[in-house]
Amino acid sequence: MFAFRFPVTSSPTAPQVTIVKTEDNGDLMDRRRLFRNKMVDRSLTLAFVVLMALTMSAQWATTQDEGAIPAYNAGPPPKGTKLPAILTRDQLWGADAQYPYQTHAYDLAAKIPTVLHQQPCYCYCDRMGHNSLHSCFETTHGAQCATCLKELYYSYQQHKKGKTATQIRAGIIKGEWKQIDLLSASTMN
Repeated sequence: MFAFRFPVTSSPTAPQVTIVKTEDNGDLMDRRRLFRNKMVDRSLTLAFVVLMALTMSAQWATTQDEGAIPAYNAGPPPKGTKLPAILTRDQLWGADAQYPYQTHAYDLAAKIPTVLHQQPCYCYCDRMGHNSLHSCFETTHGAQCATCLKELYYSYQQHKKGKTATQIRAGIIKGEWKQIDLLSASTMN
């Protein structure tokens, strides 16, 4: 390999160029290329990881503000169709039964399964395969999610007032469920 050296001179003439043959310069150039290739590889890998993360998280980007109504069933289940069971109070434990409003919600959900079957859930759990608010209480998801809990208590409260599932759904879509206080809701019967 050849290296170029530019000696510093104080004369106004063009600097002299000296070509020096060294053995180390070839290794140095190989190291630089290798370093550049590693940096390109790392940069491309990082770009790929970021792109994948954005792609995978894009499904959660929709918010209520965008006007999207989550999945729900427009009517009760067909005659003879049995809905999946709501978990019982005894099936909740640990963090899922930490507060009275968590376990009480499951008691109330068991009383109005058909109403819950017709309600959307604004935690957007339909992206996890849920098809209505009822789905949230088939598992421990409902106990862990304030949105599900508030919608359940709102649905129960409105059902007790004589509202239909369609009227309750309209209130949920308007966001009226957000006014529910979970600490006081645990006394609702």
